[in-house]
Amino acid sequence: MKRMFRLLPFLFVLVTVTACAQDNKKPSPPASTEFKSGAATIKINYSAPSVKGREIWGKLVPYGEVWRAGANEATTFETDKDIKVEGKTLPAGKYAFFTIPGEKEWTIIFNKTAKQWGAYSYKQADDVLRVTVKPAASASANEVLKYEGTKSSFSLLWEKLEVKVKIEG
Repeated sequence: MKRMFRLLPFLFVLVTVTACAQDNKKPSPPASTEFKSGAATIKINYSAPSVKGREIWGKLVPYGEVWRAGANEATTFETDKDIKVEGKTLPAGKYAFFTIPGEKEWTIIFNKTAKQWGAYSYKQADDVLRVTVKPAASASANEVLKYEGTKSSFSLLWEKLEVKVKIEG
């Protein structure tokens, strides 16, 4: 019986460590990218879902509806200087980044309420800028959603799709 009581602290530690380790394996873990466009530093923070054999476009992510462009909290887009997005001015600041996916055209949205859960409290009246772009097939399949940036554009890449947005810093 004494031996069993000596094992209890060990078992407690083992169960606690196992439970904590499982919390760190989120289905859509946080991710970010940072890049320069001219003098501007741009940061995109998002949660990165995986395809997991699901049909993404038009099913998991419906066409014609506002999407948080990631998982969990709304994706954020931050620029420390004014930039041009598809030829239109986006003032320096931190924004919630949303999209409205379509088969042939996507609406790209920068919303002034940066901290939101998903798109549940999204208000179009808070949009600072909207532009439209055309999606294209990506060079390779991407199991996990990711964003990439260059001096002249940033792209959302997921599944077999790339949505490229032109920028000027």
